[in-house]
Amino acid sequence: MFTNTSFVGTSDPKNIDHITNTNFGNYGRGSNFKEIFDVLGASILNSDFHEWKQERIVNQLIFKRKSFKKFSHQSVQKKVENCLLPFLNDVSEAEAQVDLQDVFSRLTFDTTCTMSFGFDPNCLPNKFSQLREVASLKSLPVMEEVTFYRHFVPSYLRKLQKWLNVGQEKKLKVAQESMDRFLYECMSTYSSRCSEEMDECYFDLVKELTKEGYGRGEMSEKYLRDTGLALLLAGSATISTTLSWFFWLVSTNPVVQAKIIQEIKENCLTQYENGIASREDDLDKLVYLHGALCEALRLHPPIPFEHMCSVKSDILPSGDRVSQNTMLMYSMYAMGRMEQIWGEDCIEFKPERWISDKGDIIHVPSYKFIAFNTGPRSCLGKDISFVQMKMIAAAILWKFHIQLVEGHPVMPRISVIHRMKHGLKVEVAKRGI
Repeated sequence: MFTNTSFVGTSDPKNIDHITNTNFGNYGRGSNFKEIFDVLGASILNSDFHEWKQERIVNQLIFKRKSFKKFSHQSVQKKVENCLLPFLNDVSEAEAQVDLQDVFSRLTFDTTCTMSFGFDPNCLPNKFSQLREVASLKSLPVMEEVTFYRHFVPSYLRKLQKWLNVGQEKKLKVAQESMDRFLYECMSTYSSRCSEEMDECYFDLVKELTKEGYGRGEMSEKYLRDTGLALLLAGSATISTTLSWFFWLVSTNPVVQAKIIQEIKENCLTQYENGIASREDDLDKLVYLHGALCEALRLHPPIPFEHMCSVKSDILPSGDRVSQNTMLMYSMYAMGRMEQIWGEDCIEFKPERWISDKGDIIHVPSYKFIAFNTGPRSCLGKDISFVQMKMIAAAILWKFHIQLVEGHPVMPRISVIHRMKHGLKVEVAKRGI
């Protein structure tokens, strides 16, 4: 239960559609949200109303650019070919165990930095023996976890902990300082990078956002920092978390895994030297894989809950009254497991539920399948995320057999991001196809 604030919880799709879409103008982040998530600063994830609308327009224009989509696609493909597959091959030859969640976190951190700042920090090497600790990468889960606990702690106690520099607030401060050093270093080195001749596909998202009219003057550096962190959370933490739960589900469901591999084989992805589907048209043919990813997102959404705050009093479609300045919380995690929405087999991992008799993906309204949020605040990177996840998943499944380490506990971490508490320990073997 949230402490020091009144709130209404709901899992009714009609209520959620009302809050996030029909009566969107009456619900914003609110001051409590911004206080809890102050690490996000003035980024789009923390903004409301006119400010949010302006940033949304700019983000939308950039995300729709062919140049951005092309660069995003090429960045992931290059990283998969040059680092991910060689790394897993090295793990296989060493007969070692590896934390696959950590691998995905490193991979997506690198690709997101490449797209956001124009450089690859190389958190994921191409050799298992070259793994090193990366302070900024380790900071993200700490920031996410402390932010979650802030929901339960009265504001006066948070402020006291912050003043005394103890407890959860001390952990957050250390993690934030580490992340800030990384982000400001990215910005300070940009001027030297931009003076060099860039590859024609180079795309620096943060600078493009700033160029469109935000972060000018004295606020420029702070705006870049806030935007950079938001991009890392949206583009790295969520995708790596989804891939981790996807591989856990697939590895514990061999029939599903066999169908995905057969689909890859039937769609001639082996025409490529390394077995990777490098074109979006090829990836679109992987319908069953798409359905399996949707199932992973349904059962284990990377953001398990969301909350908004009412500007004025309101009456929800369910008949519940909402007072002014009341927090409304809805759980994506709970909704993905509700029999009323998904049927009696709601707990089953069943990719077939997403595929029509004609072999197409079934469209489910976003206020029911809410992994990418819904309404005007729905995720702009949804399509790009699916392309990335399918490319990574297809490449790994075609090349390797992923075996879960026996006895390794798999459970969620209590956080605003639905990571695995103990990671995903696996053994990797080359697949003989």
